[in-house]
Amino acid sequence: MSPPRPPDPTDYPDLDVPPRILLGPGPSLVDPRVLRAMATPLVGHLDPYFVQLMDKVQALLRYAFETENGLTIPISGTGSSAMEAAVANLIEPGDPVLICINGYFGTRLADMAGRYGGDVQTISRPWGEVFTPTEVKDALDAHPAKVVAIVHAETSTGAEQPLDEIAETVHAQGGLLIVDAVTSLGGLPVRVDEIGIDACYSGTQKCLSCPPGLGPITLSPRAEEVLSKRQTPVANWYLDLKMVQEYWGSERSYHHTAPISANYALYEGLRLIAEEGLESRWQRHRENAELLWEGLESLDLTMHVPPQHRLTTLTTVRIPEGVDEAQVRQRLLAEYNIEIAGGLGELKGKVWRIGLMGFSSRKENVVLLLSALEKLLH
Repeated sequence: MSPPRPPDPTDYPDLDVPPRILLGPGPSLVDPRVLRAMATPLVGHLDPYFVQLMDKVQALLRYAFETENGLTIPISGTGSSAMEAAVANLIEPGDPVLICINGYFGTRLADMAGRYGGDVQTISRPWGEVFTPTEVKDALDAHPAKVVAIVHAETSTGAEQPLDEIAETVHAQGGLLIVDAVTSLGGLPVRVDEIGIDACYSGTQKCLSCPPGLGPITLSPRAEEVLSKRQTPVANWYLDLKMVQEYWGSERSYHHTAPISANYALYEGLRLIAEEGLESRWQRHRENAELLWEGLESLDLTMHVPPQHRLTTLTTVRIPEGVDEAQVRQRLLAEYNIEIAGGLGELKGKVWRIGLMGFSSRKENVVLLLSALEKLLH
């Protein structure tokens, strides 16, 4: 049998990526310093240099998460892999679980928890609204849960969930709290230790200004204790945090080949956060979001989420009556190289989602987008 004919090189030209301005729900624009870091030559994943870098990455992640948790690492995978790691490690078959669903990613948490054998109960709010501590308490009074999972920054709706009293409620009932911070880490306060979050995870492609590919996660000592006392093996070998921590911890036992370049990128992205300072970074995100909101309102557009619960990192804008929302997005991309996104799930066709995260959260990007929208809509 003859080998296949080699492909014609002219059918596969060099990369010529258009200069997009990424203002959707992710990925966000990558800082040039992060791109340069990714071009650094590789070393082995057990090389002494990389081993030292692993310690620095973990220390910088603790700063970003606002925690002193020992188990604070980047999962080799996207934010969804970090979500699955939290679920897989803290839920055993038959465990009672409460999932709070007010958007697309709460639904994903419920799906994962069910796949790992959890006895899943859910409570729901309309997409764009947030839960009250009373709602969580009433649900736990009716069905006590070992694990409660909730989304801090719901990417599908643009709503920020208050967590302080909910964490107190969960702990008073004896449960663990899992929090999705994919669209908040590095853009607004997460306060893992202050709130008492037991497992918190994120992704690198949003407010951390890195490419997708790593999922930062941190576990509290309480969660680590529960993990150590599991009666059954973690059903996902790759995401078994006891094994992964043996690689990231002092043992440095081989588990998998870490994505070296992605960790270079994360290191540089976290260095940028430390240089700017968390408070200054949060303030930058807020100022640019408020500039966006003011400009959108001047175009007679309405935000989907009320101000008191509105994310500064991602804004949902209601589609005006009679406007073809997909056509507007297509023209933004074709004529201005600007990417924004449409709605998901219950909000599909009803909102645009505009992200100002990390390196994308810049005043000039806001002004350009508002100018383009004004021209397209009026």
